[in-house]
Amino acid sequence: MATEMEQLKYTVIKSEEQYKEYCDALEELVFSDNAEAKEDEIELLTLLIEDWDRKHPLGPELDPVELIKAFMDEHGLNQTELAEIAGVGKSYISEILNYKKRMSKKVIRNIATHFKIQQSALNKSYRLERERVSDSKDESNRSRVFDISTGNRLSYEDQEGESEYVIPSQGELELVN
Repeated sequence: MATEMEQLKYTVIKSEEQYKEYCDALEELVFSDNAEAKEDEIELLTLLIEDWDRKHPLGPELDPVELIKAFMDEHGLNQTELAEIAGVGKSYISEILNYKKRMSKKVIRNIATHFKIQQSALNKSYRLERERVSDSKDESNRSRVFDISTGNRLSYEDQEGESEYVIPSQGELELVN
């Protein structure tokens, strides 16, 4: 029996700094040439990181586009690099990041695989640029707001005059009673 307790290489994560260090160490191990030899170490780090993640949620839930932007920022990626990861063109990624198009299953799968997250984190509903912001199902006491250039309904305005709408990138709004 050892008289002095050996210092453990990894311990339960107790700080954001330690969490980041362990994430970096895990990434290094996973992509190293001898990853198979370090399988136990990889498994231990994964368990410690998952434990921290469960106990420390990211805060307010991000929509899939915000989540992708956060990953891009964290990993120093630009749109061209993200397009390569997603397996699509740069213009398609631009439309996704600007809330003009939804992600395809292929894009969700490729991005989730690259960032090692569950596909369900990206396969959530989010509003496109021209979609109504209001979640209200009762439209009887609301006036409709239309985009004059397209005739598409953008939002509703309630009787108290409070509007809920997304301003389009171009076109004018008209209140229709």
